[in-house]
Amino acid sequence: MFEFKKTSQQQKGRFLLRALVAGAVALICFGLLVGRFWVLQVERHEGLAARADSNRIAVVPIPPRRGEIVDRNGEVLARNHLSYTLEVVPARVGNLDELFSQLMPIVHISSVDQRRFKRRVAESGRYSSVVLRNNLNETEAAWFSAHSFNFPGVELRARWVREYPQGKSAAHVIGYIGRISESDLNELDDSGRLGNYRGTDVIGKKGIEKTYETALHGKTGVQEVEVTARGKPVRVLRRTDPIPGSNLVLSLDMNLQRVAEDAFKDQRGALVAIEPATGDVLAFVSQPSFDPNLFIDGIDVESWKQLNESPDHPLVNRPISGTYPIGSTYKPFVALAALELNKRRATDRISDPGYFEFGGQRFRNSGSTAFGSIDMHFALVVSSDTYFYSLGPEIGVNGLHDFMKPFSFGQLTGIDIDGEKRGVLPSTDWKRSAYKKKEQQRWYAGETISVAVGQGYNSFTLMQLAQATAVLANDGTYMKPHLVKQIENATTGERKPTVAEASYKIPLKKENIQVIKRALADVTTSGTARQAFAGSAYAAAGKTGTAQVYSLRGSKYRANAIDERLRDHALFMAFAPAANPTIAVAIIVENAGWGGSVAAPIARKVFDAWLLKGQDKPKSPVTSQVKQTVTERPVVESKEVESTQ
Repeated sequence: MFEFKKTSQQQKGRFLLRALVAGAVALICFGLLVGRFWVLQVERHEGLAARADSNRIAVVPIPPRRGEIVDRNGEVLARNHLSYTLEVVPARVGNLDELFSQLMPIVHISSVDQRRFKRRVAESGRYSSVVLRNNLNETEAAWFSAHSFNFPGVELRARWVREYPQGKSAAHVIGYIGRISESDLNELDDSGRLGNYRGTDVIGKKGIEKTYETALHGKTGVQEVEVTARGKPVRVLRRTDPIPGSNLVLSLDMNLQRVAEDAFKDQRGALVAIEPATGDVLAFVSQPSFDPNLFIDGIDVESWKQLNESPDHPLVNRPISGTYPIGSTYKPFVALAALELNKRRATDRISDPGYFEFGGQRFRNSGSTAFGSIDMHFALVVSSDTYFYSLGPEIGVNGLHDFMKPFSFGQLTGIDIDGEKRGVLPSTDWKRSAYKKKEQQRWYAGETISVAVGQGYNSFTLMQLAQATAVLANDGTYMKPHLVKQIENATTGERKPTVAEASYKIPLKKENIQVIKRALADVTTSGTARQAFAGSAYAAAGKTGTAQVYSLRGSKYRANAIDERLRDHALFMAFAPAANPTIAVAIIVENAGWGGSVAAPIARKVFDAWLLKGQDKPKSPVTSQVKQTVTERPVVESKEVESTQ
C-alpha cells in the first residue's frame, strides 16, 4: 500500500515537471512570435510597406516632347506629331511569324517592318518592348483596340514622332535623330544622363539635332501606376509631368537657303553665307543632299546603300568636313598680310612678265599672261599670280601662318555643329610634325611660293574661308559663326541668344583694310567677276579663285582631256554691299573650272535674293574698266619643261 502511494506521487511530480517545461517552451515560442511580429509591424514597417507597394506599383517613365527647330522667320524645319505605334514584348508572344500572320488581317505588317522588327529584337532582347509598326492610321488603331484581347504582349501606344518638312533642304544643318545604340547608351551612362532617357528610344545623330541634343530632349517625367498581379494598369497614383525640350531658332533664312541650293543645280559643291556683324549663318549649302526623314525609324538597306555608295557622297557635310586648296581667294589675305607686316606698300610696283622665276623654276600666270608693271590693287583685280608668287619669299611661310591664324584659316571656327575639320595652315613646325622622315620635314623656299597663291599644302574648309571673308568685311572683328541664333524655353517662351558679343578683334590698320576692299570692289566691276555682276543694283566686293585638284607636274592644263573629277574647283569669296556689308559668302563648285564663270554667278543670285528682296533687277550694264580677258589659275612649270614646249 505504501509503495503504491509513493509511486503515484512520483508520477505526479514528473507530470508536473513536464507540464512546466512544455509551458515554458510554449511561452518562449509565443514570446518569439510576438517579438517577430513587433519587428515586422513596428520596427521594419516602413521598409516592408514600401516593398509591398512596389509589388503592386509600376513606375512608368514619360518621355518629353522634343523641341522644334525653326528658321529665323519661323519656318518649321523639324517638328513632332502624335502617331500610333504597335509595340511588342517578344518573350510574351511566342513565335513571331505566327504573330505576324495573325495581325495581318487587322494591321498591315510589311516585309520591311518584319525584318526591321527582328533586327531590333536581336539588338534589344526578348524582354524589351520593341516597335513593330509606326504611324498606324485611326482605322488601324481602332481595329486593333477592338481585338487587342487576342494579342497578349502586343500594345497600342501613342508617341511623338519626328518629322522634317523641308526634306533635303538644309539637311546637313538640321541633321537627324535615330534609335539609341549601344555606344549612345554608354556615352549617356558615362555623362550621367542615362536616367533622363528612360522611355526614350531616339537621340540626335547628326547636325543640330546632335549638337543641341541636351536642350532639345527635355526632362523625362514619371508616373506611378497601380497594377494587378498580371501587370494590368488599375489607376495612376502619382504623376510628374515631363518638361518639353527647348525650341531652337536658327540663323538660317530658308528663302535664301533654297535660292542658294537651286543655284547649284546638279553640281557638287558648298556655300556658306554669313552676316558679318553678328556671325549669323544665313545659308549653309552642301550639295548633293539627302532626306533626313529616311533615318527616323531606321533607314532601309537599299536607301542606305544608295547614299553610302554614291560617288557624289551626299552624306558628307562639305562646308565643314571637306578640305580644299582655295586658290586665288587666298590672295586678298596675303595682300593684307604684306601691308600689315610692312613687307610691301600698296603703291609699290613690280614687273609681271607672265612668270616669277625662283630657284631655277618658272612659276607662271595662267595662260602666261603678262601684265607689265603692276601694283597691289591691279594685281588683285586681274588676279596676277606673279605678284603673289613674289610675296611668298618676302613674307615667309611662318609669317603667313601667324597672320592667317586669327582669321580662322586652319583652325576650328567654333561653329555649333559637329564634324568640323581643322584643315592645314602650313608652317615649318607643321611640316616637322606631319612627316616622319627627316628629309621630308625640311621646308623649301619654293613651297612658300605655292602657298602664297592658295595652293601647295594649304587645305581649308569652306567654312573657314567664309568666316575669314566675314571677318575681313567686319574690319577684323571676329564674331563666332553660329547656326542656332536663339534657344527658346518651350514653357515660358523666353529666348536666349547663343552669341551676344565679339570673340576678339584682329588689330588691323583701317587704311590697309580699305586698300583690299577697294580692290575687291573693282574685281566685280572691272576684274575677273565683272560679267557675273554686270547690271547689279548694289556694289559688291569679291575675289574669284580656281584651285588645282592634282599637280600638273609641268604639263599643260586641258579640262576636256582629263577625268571630270580631276578638273579644277571653282571658288568665289565676296561680301555686299561693299561699303557696309550685311552678307559675306564663300562658294566652291567642285571640278567645275573657272571661279569667275561658275561660282561668281551663284554669289550674284544669293546677293540679289538677300539685298533686293524681290525687287526688279536693273538692266543697265556696268562699264568694264579692264578690257583684256583675265583668268586666275596658277601653273607651275620647270625650265626644262618650258624649253621643250
